[in-house]
This record gives sequence, structure tokens and C-alpha cells, in this order.
Amino acid sequence: MGARIASMCIRKTPAPLGETEQRLFVLDAWEEAAFYSERERAALALTEAVTRITEGHVPDAVFERARAHFNEQELIALVFTLTTINAWNRLAITMRTEVGNYQPKAHPVSQPAQN
Repeated sequence: MGARIASMCIRKTPAPLGETEQRLFVLDAWEEAAFYSERERAALALTEAVTRITEGHVPDAVFERARAHFNEQELIALVFTLTTINAWNRLAITMRTEVGNYQPKAHPVSQPAQN
């Protein structure tokens, strides 16, 4: 689930982020795919655990695996990013937002004052 969320967030622009479509389309099966590094697998495992936090807690083994691949600042940034994305998803679910149909509201363009 968490990997699916990450995948949806970046699928629209893989090339500018240095990613291939193949790696993004296979995110749902990251555990079976051979082309993710151990560091990426640690991040994806943590993503899944944070996303499923309502089932208990992040397992110690998952946290220690992430800690082995990320320094303290990187781990803080990763966890903050994961919790932020999860918060956005909970807001969207609560507000019954239709996935894929978001359109920003048009704001009137201010005209410069005429002198």
C-alpha cells in the first residue's frame, strides 16, 4: 500500500526524477523485483510499516533495517515524508476526494494598477 502511494505520487514525471517507468510500475511488487537496492528496499519496507501503523507499530526489524541504511537526518526526513503523505491520504479519504480528478480552483488574475 505505501509503495503504491509513492508510485502514484511520482508516476507522472519519472524521467525528471531519474527514474524509469519500469521501476515505478513495479513498485507494488518491490519485494519480488530484483532491481531495487538494499537501501531502497529498507525505505520501502519502512513505507509499508508506516502506512500500516494502525495495525500496531513499526516492527523493530523494519526500523533497524532502515537505520542501517540511513543516517539520523535522512531517517528523520524519510519518516517525516512518509507521515506527511499518509496524512494527505487520510485527508483525501475523509473528504471523499475522488482519486485522479483533482483540479485546482481557478484564481482571478490580478491586474496591475493603472496610473
